[in-house]
Amino acid sequence: MSDTIAVQPGKDARRTLGMTPGKFAMWSFLASDGMGFACLFAAYVATRIHADWWPDPNNPAVLNVDLTALNTFILVCSSVTMVFSLQACRRDDRGAMLGWLLSTILLGSGFLGIQVYEYYHLQHGGMVPWEDNFCATFYALTCYHGLHVLTGVIYLFCVFVGAVKGRYHSKNYMPLEIAGLFWHFVDLVWILLFTFVYLLKPLSS
Repeated sequence: MSDTIAVQPGKDARRTLGMTPGKFAMWSFLASDGMGFACLFAAYVATRIHADWWPDPNNPAVLNVDLTALNTFILVCSSVTMVFSLQACRRDDRGAMLGWLLSTILLGSGFLGIQVYEYYHLQHGGMVPWEDNFCATFYALTCYHGLHVLTGVIYLFCVFVGAVKGRYHSKNYMPLEIAGLFWHFVDLVWILLFTFVYLLKPLSS
């Protein structure tokens, strides 16, 4: 009698490609969200090119680049801790998974706190969204990204609650990985935003 092996083509293909419906949905969302950010960046570049005057963001009187560089480092570190959390989940190290995931949430919250602090000082210095084109585009980009960070922190907190309840382990880590995709996307967008808005000098300077 010959041995037969039952094969589930769809499930096997998903395992081979590392793609699940949830992961595909997140990638689709990130693609569409990325186009939204691309439109904002395009509007920023067009406004900057055609503006009669544009301030030098490296001037301490305009933006606090050093503080924002620190904030960028914090957000990059949060991506690293997110990776460590997923790795810990895959090896069933529940304590490490929870610790690294909580670290990611705290770092993301710290990023938001520093951004609020920056807004507070900028607005008390007279830099308000309706002041000029620079201010309008600055707040549009950073606020839109900040909303994504806030969404990500809330999302990760929900995942953390599930992790505390023992829902995620080496055989069920995909929800954690999907949350990580969103978080890494937010991190990547910020690096681009920081480069364009905070570091690039005006062409005339």
